[in-house]
Amino acid sequence: MATSDILAWSVSIGFAALLAGFGFIFVRLIKGPTLPDRVVALDLLTTLATAFILLLAVRNGIGAFLDVAISLGLVAFLSTVAFARYVMFRGLNRHGSSREESADHPQDAGPSTEDRTRP
Repeated sequence: MATSDILAWSVSIGFAALLAGFGFIFVRLIKGPTLPDRVVALDLLTTLATAFILLLAVRNGIGAFLDVAISLGLVAFLSTVAFARYVMFRGLNRHGSSREESADHPQDAGPSTEDRTRP
């Protein structure tokens, strides 16, 4: 078995694994149940898209795809950081509801605004 055959099989197996991952991610994206769950699914979706682009670069031997994959990875990282800041300042609890909605359950409300502003 030649090296190119092993590489071709590896790329094919990689594409199959990514396809299965995309399917699971879309299920999580649709079912939720909370906003943070959906955002994590979108973050994982961009990670798998980056892996897909990298596999295409390996299979086709086109180095320009590597630049696209790096750019997509950077955008995915920045969007995750932006969402984390959004959640922190909006005040979502671990269940994905806002502090106002969780007034019935004070243990889920998380730290107050005063706790975040102290050094």
